[in-house]
Amino acid sequence: MLKVSNKKVNILLAKIRNRKELTTLEKLNLIIQLSIPSILAQITSVMMFYIDASMVGSLGARASASIGLVEPATWLFGSLVGAFTMGFSVQAAHFIGANDFAKARSVMRHGYIFGAFWSILLATIMALISRSLPIWLGGGIDIQKDASVYILIFSIAIPIHMIESMSAAMLKSSGDMHHASIIAIMMCLFDIVFNFFFIFPTRVITFLGHSFSMFGLGLGVEGAALGTLLSFAVAAIPLCYYAIYKSPILAWKLDTNRFVWVWAYIRNGIKIGAPMALQYILMNGAQVISMAIVAPLGNISIAAHSFAITAESLCYMPGYGIGEAATTLVGQSVGAQRKDLCQSFARMTVFLGIAVMALMGIIMYIFAAEMINMLSPVGAIRELGTSILRIEAFAEPLFGASIVGYSACIGAGDTFIPSVINLGCMWLVRLTVAYGLSSHYGLRGVWFAMALELSLRGVLFLIRIFRGKWIKKSIIK
Repeated sequence: MLKVSNKKVNILLAKIRNRKELTTLEKLNLIIQLSIPSILAQITSVMMFYIDASMVGSLGARASASIGLVEPATWLFGSLVGAFTMGFSVQAAHFIGANDFAKARSVMRHGYIFGAFWSILLATIMALISRSLPIWLGGGIDIQKDASVYILIFSIAIPIHMIESMSAAMLKSSGDMHHASIIAIMMCLFDIVFNFFFIFPTRVITFLGHSFSMFGLGLGVEGAALGTLLSFAVAAIPLCYYAIYKSPILAWKLDTNRFVWVWAYIRNGIKIGAPMALQYILMNGAQVISMAIVAPLGNISIAAHSFAITAESLCYMPGYGIGEAATTLVGQSVGAQRKDLCQSFARMTVFLGIAVMALMGIIMYIFAAEMINMLSPVGAIRELGTSILRIEAFAEPLFGASIVGYSACIGAGDTFIPSVINLGCMWLVRLTVAYGLSSHYGLRGVWFAMALELSLRGVLFLIRIFRGKWIKKSIIK
């Protein structure tokens, strides 16, 4: 089934590169074929994150707080790896679209080399601040040591994460979503397995009426970090192997000429990735300020806010899956110098994203109470969490437009203006409106501001997509 699906996708992608016409049905089929594996991987990743969090949570509040304190920092550093990974994978997609596979492979080599230096730099910075970061973040003395160990081990994982991220992004740029997504799901499953043995001590487990001793290292928070590190390694090895040795487009054995260093690939990678990296840094800061607005509202509001974000994340994962398909299709269309097809794929993926996210919004509105009830037994948290989820449900369609619209722009190498849109909406609209409404309407006011900002962001991306100014001349040379 996998081979048949891949064959259909490859035939349709070849039509893009060979400047053949695609029917509307073929375009839709291609979008769906590329989206589904990514959507499944995204949803699985979120579900595994919930399970992962519950395993750590079973150790008690101190363990959860240790990881929760530094988790935003791990997300930030991971995003900085992803930003420059995207800078090279977009170039590869352009060259693949132009049928210049040799240059795509050259970009890939440059990406690994630049990524190695960049990830080692990030890892070094993270390791150097590992002891001080929990203190800077205001963590109590009782959790500072565990938080410091967690961040130190995660710093070691950053270069491995770079290999995993670069390999997956390169495969996706070639249109191979299946291998990248299957291995992403495998990584999540292995993370749970590693945590099962690393976090908990040896204990007696009863299963189907039979009791037996289950081996465990009992490393607690340290075990959770080691599980993450090894799961990255488990994913990085097959991804890197398939990208370098087995991919029909990217395999290095297909090269007949000697590798030549091209500084233009590095400059283009930085040009694409730098705005995204800056956006991630400033967005992370905005999230901190957002939490500072929520914190004075009390523990019930803080808990409801956290649980609602967790519940909502499952609803917007399909948007990110469709967004990955948009990046690949737009990238290859730009490389093939097919502006009409580029615009067509962008509009179709955006409309599909709106439709799917509208459906998810309806589901979230109807089942808001059930989603929150699964996460908290406290009546006040359930009531408040349900109400804010229903406020957010109305913003889901335009949130989908912003997710997919941003992804389409990335595929064209257009990252500066989209990053400005994201940052402007977050800092000038969400935070200011949330601050103004929180004193009168509490957490509901904060989430109304969030829904307003996401809707405005979606409208701005729709305007940008339909005006077509984001379609630049291909950066390939």
